[in-house]
Amino acid sequence: MKYTTTSFLMYILLSCTLFTSCLEDDCNETRTFIQYDTEIINLKEIRQDPVTESARDLENPGKMYFYNDYILVNEIKEGVHIINNQDPKNPVNEAFLRIPGNVDIAVKDNFLYADNYIDLLSIDINDLKNAKLSCRIEDVFQSKYSLDRNQGVIYDFVQTQNTIEIDCSDPNFDQGQFNRGGDVFVDVAFDAAGPAGAEGANSSGTGGSLARFTITKDHLYVIDNVTLFVYDVEQAAKPRSVNEIYVEWGIETLFPYEDLMFIGANNGMFIYDNRTPSAPEFLSKFEHARACDPVFVQGDFAYVTLRDGAICEAFSNQLDVVDVSDWRNPELVITHQMQNPHGLSVRGDHLYICEGEYGLKVFDKTDHNRIPDERTDHIKNLHAYDVISLSESHLLVIGKDGLYQYDASDKDDLEEISVISVTRPNS
Repeated sequence: MKYTTTSFLMYILLSCTLFTSCLEDDCNETRTFIQYDTEIINLKEIRQDPVTESARDLENPGKMYFYNDYILVNEIKEGVHIINNQDPKNPVNEAFLRIPGNVDIAVKDNFLYADNYIDLLSIDINDLKNAKLSCRIEDVFQSKYSLDRNQGVIYDFVQTQNTIEIDCSDPNFDQGQFNRGGDVFVDVAFDAAGPAGAEGANSSGTGGSLARFTITKDHLYVIDNVTLFVYDVEQAAKPRSVNEIYVEWGIETLFPYEDLMFIGANNGMFIYDNRTPSAPEFLSKFEHARACDPVFVQGDFAYVTLRDGAICEAFSNQLDVVDVSDWRNPELVITHQMQNPHGLSVRGDHLYICEGEYGLKVFDKTDHNRIPDERTDHIKNLHAYDVISLSESHLLVIGKDGLYQYDASDKDDLEEISVISVTRPNS
């Protein structure tokens, strides 16, 4: 593979140090930002069978999925860590399943479904240490990548960190963006979580609230940026495409609940009637300000977190509680301000919210109007972006720093059971 630095550039602000030498005609700022350079990948390079390798350290963890006493943790764009969790106090990182371009997974009947850049894979994991490709469906996720069939390549993006000094008295400079030699710098906060789960309502596994893959009623649902794809997986080894439904640009997450499918988007939440699982039917949309938008539903209420950041293109950090008792007319109950909410989960009367660098917070949600005042615990020593409540007493949390497990028996005092920490090169 190779990289170019001129095809596409987007810069995201990480930090800003304002020098006090700003006089009337002299204003300088030093800014550190993320630069996205184009990565060119040969299709033949990615269309190879997944390979099970020896266990490796977590370096850049993404989403997680719980299945049959195993925790499957995505290593962003590289594959899946296979962690034996029969003893939550001593989880064992047993193997790594290499899948280039992988971000999302779901599992049914010992078959793992995964994105492989633009392709959808079905992988036989009856022997987790010797996984085998069962089926490849090509060109499913084309809207997420640029594709040049004449050259047999796709185009992705690679991040590098840079620092520059800006003359903020330059007429091309403003608070939102500034130009330098034709390059554009976007002046917004960096979203460290990277890409976007549902509590399993089926016999498959359990994903988090940021998932783009979910399984219910013998059907696999996956989304790209604009489309809901539906596959019949009654025969788990070979998914059969049964529907493609255009939703809207900017869809991010999936959450099945009873006979409904909730789709989080960066400008709202869509509700679909899923009583006919092969043909979800649009019912309504709850609109909100542009932001990243995970959703979790319990009973008559949907809990929606909105956060700011470059990927989200937003400046809101809040929790929306939405009454969805009337599927065709969802109504906002109340909005609460948060610090930087990411993934979330609900169990009984308690709401768990990952707040990025601000950790994990637990709230008693009995009175929706008082949720921020009813915080029962706050774990501060981690960077958290998704949580799965496996039971009243067992939480899984994934974040920038690793995979955490907590005993949640006492909602006022979560107890850490174990942690598999991230190990980064040169760290």
